[in-house]
Amino acid sequence: MRTMTETAKKKRGMPSSFTILLLLLAIVAIVTVIVSGSTPDVTAARLDDFFMAPVRGFQDAISVCLFVLILGGFLGMMTETGALDNGIAVLVKKLKGNEIMIIPVLMCIFALGGTSYGMCEETVPFYALLAATMMAAGFDPMVGAATVLLGAGCGCLGSTVNPFAVGAAVDALSSQGIEVNQSIIIGLGALLTVVTTALSIFYVMSYAKKVKADKGSTILSMQELQDAEEAHGAAAAEAAKDVTLTGRQKAVLWIFAFTFVVMIVGFIPLADLNEGVANFFDMGATYDADGNAITLGWSAIITGYPIGQWYFDEASTWFFIMAIIIGIVGGLSEKEIVSTFINGAADMMSVVLVIALARGISVLMASTGLDLYVLDAAANALAGLSGIVFAPMSFLVYFGLSFLIPSTSGMATVSMPIMGPLAVRLGFSPEVMVMIFSAAIGVVNLFTPTSGAIMGGLALAKIEWTTWLKFAMKLIVALTLVCMIILTVACMVIVP
Repeated sequence: MRTMTETAKKKRGMPSSFTILLLLLAIVAIVTVIVSGSTPDVTAARLDDFFMAPVRGFQDAISVCLFVLILGGFLGMMTETGALDNGIAVLVKKLKGNEIMIIPVLMCIFALGGTSYGMCEETVPFYALLAATMMAAGFDPMVGAATVLLGAGCGCLGSTVNPFAVGAAVDALSSQGIEVNQSIIIGLGALLTVVTTALSIFYVMSYAKKVKADKGSTILSMQELQDAEEAHGAAAAEAAKDVTLTGRQKAVLWIFAFTFVVMIVGFIPLADLNEGVANFFDMGATYDADGNAITLGWSAIITGYPIGQWYFDEASTWFFIMAIIIGIVGGLSEKEIVSTFINGAADMMSVVLVIALARGISVLMASTGLDLYVLDAAANALAGLSGIVFAPMSFLVYFGLSFLIPSTSGMATVSMPIMGPLAVRLGFSPEVMVMIFSAAIGVVNLFTPTSGAIMGGLALAKIEWTTWLKFAMKLIVALTLVCMIILTVACMVIVP
């Protein structure tokens, strides 16, 4: 039987994420120069625009970058206590023979997060954790990365009440005087989520079974395997030992789980969904009719905002506080806590730089007007098409635009005032147009290198973007075709 390392020797030479992103940045800059010669709507990128783009991307993504750095300190603290490695080992031993079931359970949980509140950047902390867990379970880091990315991605693809996707799109349509039936959106979103998540679960489980049976069948290169072993190998090694959890480590793991639950809940607009649930998590905070806090709970006292109104600054504050608490509960000294946090944050610098560079591409496109130029041209090309052609062509238009504008809320804000009225004028459902937008950008956000969450997450899992693309391309094609079929039928059946 081939070993994982022997097979991987043939897979060297792939370009790094930094190289790919720099090439994309250069291509975008060149395109702006070419297009600017034929239209005043696009400004040609200058050399200073090109060189400054990564720095401006860093500025634009500073909240996410800071979140990742603090997350590194948090995870470093967990590793130093020994609770994380031992906890993974205990979990794998309890699932002995049924490790494969981790995949569908976690993917469904991530999908729920994606469809409900657009769980995307928030998944970054889970890449390293699940890469280690899957290695310990006898799989490879790709299984861990795929579980996170495809799970949450399929949920976002079929957004039902996601405020960053359908919420922003509906708001943009309302500003144009177009009323939207939310039940249609929820129904279509749920259908897309269930179908695409089921396909993805089957795909990931098939690969996981193959890798577990034959380590040489991994798609990862030797360098990726070596990097993953250095980063996550300790947890896998612990799984082979007869380990037990100390009282301190059990307490640390409970705090660890509580930290992530609160982070996830913090991003969900609970006051809009259920005031009682919001009050429960914020321990007695009360809200007025507009969702504003009347009585402050613990979250507002610490971060300035109640649970349900968090973003990355608030999540960063939360992780920073909990990292210190974990260090204390784990029995670390003051010097150990400080040095461990700093070292953990330092380990994340490559991830932060990848996120900044990816965001720099989006910043360059927006500053030159290339994104809006392409959007207007695409909308004009769709005018006058029949329903059976309009839906798949609209999907492809959004598919292409999503590379230019990877931000879901940003895409909704700039595109819906154009695409929504166009659909209504041609006699098609605006609700279906919202889901065409959501599904198309959702599929692209499963692999686009301009997404900081994808590039950062893969960097944490020690997987190159080109390897991820090779792994996921067949599935992405299948998901694209499935979404286009469902949305084409919906466009022909649902009457505005």
